[in-house]
Parts: sequence; C-alpha cells; structure tokens
Amino acid sequence: MGLVLLMVVRPSAASSSGAAGSVPTESSADVGFARDMSVHHQQAVEMAFLVRDRTEDEDVRRLAYDIINTQANQRGMMLGWLEVWDRPKSSDRPPMEWMGHPVTPSDGSLMPGMATDTELDRLRAAEGRSAEVLFLRLMTVHHRAGADMAQAAAGSAGTDEIRGLAAGMVRAQESEITLMADMLRARGAKP
Repeated sequence: MGLVLLMVVRPSAASSSGAAGSVPTESSADVGFARDMSVHHQQAVEMAFLVRDRTEDEDVRRLAYDIINTQANQRGMMLGWLEVWDRPKSSDRPPMEWMGHPVTPSDGSLMPGMATDTELDRLRAAEGRSAEVLFLRLMTVHHRAGADMAQAAAGSAGTDEIRGLAAGMVRAQESEITLMADMLRARGAKP
C-alpha cells in the first residue's frame, strides 16, 4: 500500500504591492478598514433584507437585492483577506481608530452612518411606503459614511486589494446615493 503525502499550502499573504510574505500590520488602514467595513456592510445587508420583506415595490426590492449581494460579497472578500493576513476578524480597539478618529458606539450604532437599534426597530415595524422611505433615508446616511470610510482607505491603504476595493465602493455608493435621492422624491419624501 502506498503512502499518501498531503501538503497544505497557505495562500501567499503578500499584497500585490508588497514584498513576498509581507502583511499589513494590526494597526494598518488595510486591517482596520477590512474589519470596520465588514461590520458596516453587515448592517447594510440586514437593513436590505428587512425592507425586502416589508414592501412589494419592485424598485426598492431590486435595490435591496443589489445591496445584499454586493455588500455580502465584498464583506466575504475583506474577511478572507483578514484570514490570509492572519489577523483577527474582530478587535477590542475602537472602531475607526485606523482613520485617526475612534468612535464610541451608541444605541447599537458602532460607527458613523450605522443605524441605531431604535432606528432598526422602527424599520422592523414599518410596512409598505413607510418602510421604503425609512430604508432609503437610513441607507443614504449609511452609504455616505461608508463612502467617507472607503475614501480614507483608498488614500491610505498599503495594499492594492484594499485601495482598489475601497475606490470601487466610493463610486458605487455615491451612485446609489443619487438613485436613492430620486427614489425618495418619487415617494414624495425629502432626500
């Protein structure tokens, strides 16, 4: 009987802009952004699922579907990079410390733009047009803060992966902010 040798090969932790074997430091913009934006995206996905189940409006449901898929996929990429970099997926450090202005969570809102527990409860209780308007308003604030965070990462990250992803997030979220303003006006609500 032959001997089977099993080799486990870990993907290179090198960034495409760094030397082989180099990884972003624990306090880097890359690691901080990957962690914080993963949390930020998770809430956007949660809000999108909430509104999807509370409206029959196809435009809102389509936007929710896009947010669910895009942000869940991006979150998976960022968590994957943390894994490859051998960095924990969470930290006891304050959110956004990597940007130079750590925040203190309040009413469940962990970072700027994130909905509070009270706002999420209101969204859970809303139906129809009320749910649509509340979702569009909450997601607009969420996207503005997310775009600001992504802009900071695009300018300060040390890896091509984070710089490229962050720059793409800025463009996509600014486009969705414009779309949501139009959707709010179409529902007789102020953006």
